[in-house]
Amino acid sequence: QVRLVESGGGLVQAGGSLRLSCTASASELNTWTMAWYRRAPGSQRELVARITGGDITNYTEAVKGRFTISRDNAKGMLYLQMTSLKPQDTAVYYCNVARARFGVSSAYWGQGTQVTVSS
Repeated sequence: QVRLVESGGGLVQAGGSLRLSCTASASELNTWTMAWYRRAPGSQRELVARITGGDITNYTEAVKGRFTISRDNAKGMLYLQMTSLKPQDTAVYYCNVARARFGVSSAYWGQGTQVTVSS
């Protein structure tokens, strides 16, 4: 079982910045792909950014150049640095870890942290 706890959400004005953190209680964290998803009101959950165990990253087009995902395996942490925030970034942000190992796929989710961007 993996426990994920997000923090760092809040209310910010458009153009501002926030840094989300996720504490992951997983052994061999470097074997997990870690990601941030978000769910805006009335919308489905969508991938924001993903980082593999080898630090390969990918981002949804809407956040490229504004958000940066990073991880610290030794500390069991995942981060999302968000800059130039827009009202359309308002959503609940979720931390996710996933891996496929020995033929078994596993994925875990945090409870989410609210990010609200005012115009």
